[in-house]
Amino acid sequence: MNLDTMIIAVYCTIDDEMKQLLPQLPKSRVRQSGPAPLLSDSEVLTIEVMGLFLGHAHDKATFDYFRRHHPVLFPALAGVHRTTYTRQSANLWRVKEKVWQALVKALPQHAALHFLDSVPLPVCRFARATFCRRFDREDVAGLKATYGYDHVARQTFYGFRLHLQVSFPGVVRRIVLTPAHVADVAATPDLLQNVQGLVIGDRNYHSPTLQEDLKTLAPRARLLTPPKKKTLQEDKHRSALLSRLRYRIETVIGQWCQRLQLKAVHARDTWHLTNRLLRAVLCHTLCITLAHRHGFEPLQFAKLLD
Repeated sequence: MNLDTMIIAVYCTIDDEMKQLLPQLPKSRVRQSGPAPLLSDSEVLTIEVMGLFLGHAHDKATFDYFRRHHPVLFPALAGVHRTTYTRQSANLWRVKEKVWQALVKALPQHAALHFLDSVPLPVCRFARATFCRRFDREDVAGLKATYGYDHVARQTFYGFRLHLQVSFPGVVRRIVLTPAHVADVAATPDLLQNVQGLVIGDRNYHSPTLQEDLKTLAPRARLLTPPKKKTLQEDKHRSALLSRLRYRIETVIGQWCQRLQLKAVHARDTWHLTNRLLRAVLCHTLCITLAHRHGFEPLQFAKLLD
């Protein structure tokens, strides 16, 4: 399908889900007072999701692109100021979460096979970390940027760590944001709430203490990880098998970091950072939904546009 068709398909999907979800929100509506916005909430979500899909990480770039190239699809955008659009987008973070979860429930997925991994989110360059004021104080949720270690880049970074729980064939079901120093093992109980079936992680999730805790916190989940050290020949074969199975989450993380520009953290507070993360996971889930409708492989997003 061409770009206009994809934009319309995304808008219709979001609008249909919002019509079902709005009665479930407090007092059956998103806002309590003031005039109705010129842009509908469905239009705002469509613009930011498609802008991210097209490679625009900044809100300004997304706003300018759609105002210049798609005035017919979004005629009210000409009368909206950019800051008004940005604030309306950030205020809809709860709606993004609800729409994302509704789409996840509607997607066909393997409910008995899940994967765990984490991604470092640096908020600035390491050389500027000592005097960077972004996220240097705890918010109401207790989040604060700290120092952590990136095992892929093999270097220390300053920021946060995003933990993901992905179900086969690549649907992100849960995300947890923590300071950078929090280990993968510490975030695992939050990721595995109400999860049942096999859960595959890398060596960072290998912990006998965690296995005992999961018997109480997630009794229906069975966590499989390679051992810390390959001592036996059977352990080597087991590690190779688990690595082949968990390639899906590596693909998902690659899409998040490259197409959705996950590591381009332009937010200055956790409210806007949460909004950007939910925008990314909503965009990824919508792409899987459209791929499923058109009979494509779930993670082949390049086929969505002719």
